[in-house]
Amino acid sequence: MEVFKMAWRNVWRSRRRSLTTISAMTFALLLMLVLSGLFEGILRGMEENIVELEVGDIQVFADDYRKNPSIYTRIQQPEALLELLDSAGFPAAARLLAFGLAAGEESSAGASFRGVDVERDARVSRVHAEIAEGSWLDESDPKGVVIGKGLAKTLGLGLGEEVLVLSQAADTTMAYELYRVRGILRSVGGAVDRTGIFMTQPTFRELMVVPDGVHQIIVRRPGGIALPAAALQVESLATPLEVKTWKQILPTLASYLESARGMVGFLYLIIYSAIGILLLNSMLMAVFERVREFGVLKAIGVGPLGVMALILAETAIQTGIALVLGIALSLPALLYLSTTGLNIAAMASVSIMGASFNPIWKAILAPSLFSQPILILLFIVVVAVLYPALKAALIQPVTAMEHR
Repeated sequence: MEVFKMAWRNVWRSRRRSLTTISAMTFALLLMLVLSGLFEGILRGMEENIVELEVGDIQVFADDYRKNPSIYTRIQQPEALLELLDSAGFPAAARLLAFGLAAGEESSAGASFRGVDVERDARVSRVHAEIAEGSWLDESDPKGVVIGKGLAKTLGLGLGEEVLVLSQAADTTMAYELYRVRGILRSVGGAVDRTGIFMTQPTFRELMVVPDGVHQIIVRRPGGIALPAAALQVESLATPLEVKTWKQILPTLASYLESARGMVGFLYLIIYSAIGILLLNSMLMAVFERVREFGVLKAIGVGPLGVMALILAETAIQTGIALVLGIALSLPALLYLSTTGLNIAAMASVSIMGASFNPIWKAILAPSLFSQPILILLFIVVVAVLYPALKAALIQPVTAMEHR
């Protein structure tokens, strides 16, 4: 208790040095808490957009379909697998896929057709909520389709206008039909924006003469299950079909996100290294300025451990104040960033490697966010103060009394 009282007095005896040290630690903690929340929110948001808009956590294909996409390579009797996935707690939906040509009144473009189960697809994909104009698919409107915004612009199509689709059906006949644009999507991804045409599965089967089977099953994992573990469970249910995680389907994008996390970690290292050097310098100055004081303390019987305890207590007081201030100042900033966020649409692209992201970047606000920056700061403080504390503890009283 006496050590703490003496440490408290010593902290405020040199107000400028103490306030500088406390301010530096407070600013470092504030900066790291806000950056941690924002960067983690951005990276999580990117991953969520990838899996929620189009890809899903896991995809199941017939063997060789990914290497050689063909309308003839299909998963037969998908209903049984969908029921197995449902019973195991994995939301899943099947899709039919094909390619062809889409034409408006004055122009045409390559198109990718997606036949979706309207009810099931809403469980695994958020694309139904990304309508910029019009509305999503409806089983009662078989001639209504939803198209990507880029394709709508290329073909010069608006709501209610007709789009002609051309392809080769599974029975080798020409597949062609006029459909009405029921909805136009927001930007959900490069391929979908430029070529995507969504239609109901019955409409797709009639157009492409595909009476049974599906080309793709999109699977979402339940909360609390890691992606590799979820993939193994789905693989055991879907044998002998091919099962791929979104990271295997989009390896470049997955690698980009991992690299981004590494860059954030490097930024943390730079900031904490700077604050560590500042703390080390501050504590060394505190020792050099008080050499005679420590000499007197040792001369009157205070041992090396007592001197070290005094230095550590002073540091603990300053660190405790910085922690309280840093957390108190970060909470309003994180609350704002987690609710309102930053709109970066005017400053940067919202599409990376063909994947579109929400232009509103939001931070996360969770208890786990605070633990790592606080623990790292405490570690750096301890490392920075050990050398000055040892130096003060080992000062010889006679030498210290003669120090000027």
